Amino acid sequence: MNRTKLLLTLAGLLFVGALALDARSFFAKTSSHPPVVAEERLPNGHLRRTPAVATSTVDQTHTVIQPGEAPINGVLPVVLGQPASGKAGPVQLTGKLSGAYVKTGPGEAFAVFELSARMPEKVQRVPVNLALVVDRSGSMDGSKLTDAKRAAQELVRQLRDGDRLALVHFGSDVKVVPSVEITHSTRRELLSTIDAIQVNGGTHMSGGLAAGSDAVLPYAKQYRVTRVILLSDGEPTEGMTTNDGLFSTVGRMREGGITVSALGVGSGFNDTLMRGMAERGGGFSGFVSDSSELAAIFTRELEQAASTVARNVSMTLTLPPGVSGVEVMGLPSTRDGNVVRIPLYDLTGGQSARVVVKLTLDAPSNAADMNVLDTAVSYVDVAADLPSQVNLALGAKVTNDVQVVHANLDRDVRVHAIRALGTQQLQAAAEQMKSGNRESALGFLTNARKLFGSSASALAGELADLDKTQAAYGNAQSDSEVREEALNLKKKTMKNFGQNNSY
Repeated sequence: MNRTKLLLTLAGLLFVGALALDARSFFAKTSSHPPVVAEERLPNGHLRRTPAVATSTVDQTHTVIQPGEAPINGVLPVVLGQPASGKAGPVQLTGKLSGAYVKTGPGEAFAVFELSARMPEKVQRVPVNLALVVDRSGSMDGSKLTDAKRAAQELVRQLRDGDRLALVHFGSDVKVVPSVEITHSTRRELLSTIDAIQVNGGTHMSGGLAAGSDAVLPYAKQYRVTRVILLSDGEPTEGMTTNDGLFSTVGRMREGGITVSALGVGSGFNDTLMRGMAERGGGFSGFVSDSSELAAIFTRELEQAASTVARNVSMTLTLPPGVSGVEVMGLPSTRDGNVVRIPLYDLTGGQSARVVVKLTLDAPSNAADMNVLDTAVSYVDVAADLPSQVNLALGAKVTNDVQVVHANLDRDVRVHAIRALGTQQLQAAAEQMKSGNRESALGFLTNARKLFGSSASALAGELADLDKTQAAYGNAQSDSEVREEALNLKKKTMKNFGQNNSY
């Protein structure tokens, strides 16, 4: 072997080793509270915390590329979820683990679930019960409010007789046009009312949401689809102003059968807040830099609402004995004991969602098989107007042989896992871009490149997008251009995590 080939070989081995080490420390970099696996009280009274970094006793073959490992080419069969009623509904659930075997003792594994809504045999538009909640605070003055009003009027024109619409607009105060059934005369009155909206005051977002909820709630039982559509360009300044408080508000609305979509326009809005409300509200989110695009987005929102086949969709993960931890990648979740709940968005025919979870487990040495995860997806079947559920259980065989584990890993789940890990780095990079921390943002982009690069052929699209992002970020000349790139990157992360509820 000549000197050049030797150097290239050594460089490649160093890269693979560095990638494995980097992947094991990613969660500590992206969290203000790194995960802890052990706490020990020392003789001097100090508490020693041992972070969740891989050791030789923890099996990580499912999660990170191991130094010198052979390529993974096997693909395991998917497990098909079974409807609780025995009759198939509009939502199909499939899933599989990152391997057919887990190693005895502490370890990690991934599970990937795909939800897909079947196209109905006969496409039928359902009547909708909507509230349009529009920000008219001072920052909306000019083209943003003009375009918002034009988009709202276009929405009114596209509503059909029998639909309902309430109009709420807020500044420091909140004004409500009560819900009306759409007819020729009510449509004309709504168009005139929208035309007369003027900017005023601060941003009482929570008041606008509460008014929208109150306006649609009396009719929710009569309509199979009830939705509040929020449009805002800024941070809330009055009423409830914290993210967590507004998330709770939206969560309660969803529990009451009201879907919430949140659209941000301009450059000053809190994108984390708007996206989070849509995630917890089961609706769509959108980041719109050009307000002239609003009319088209309102049209798509109406089409999506009117063609919903499954609403109030949520996933429940039940952790069996031996599984202690679960991280839902890129989605909000809540845990109560051994039960984890994940709110998902309303689905139209042909629409899908992917959920990737990372599991921390301790496989028994005295059993041949292990139940790894019990999953249920619940939703309301819009056509039947009935609650439905699909159940799915995932299990693996147990072995003490690492080579058997590796030989039975799944290529596709590994790619999904690496994509999700890399996308976490993209999310962190977007936040650092917004904060003006250029060096840190570039560091997270580099981390993402290492992960995507470990499956370069499968993740070529992600690598190409990353190249475009890095070039655009490097060429950005102003704070507004940097923020736009951060928002574009956030949009990409939603798609990478398998979510299809953004504009």
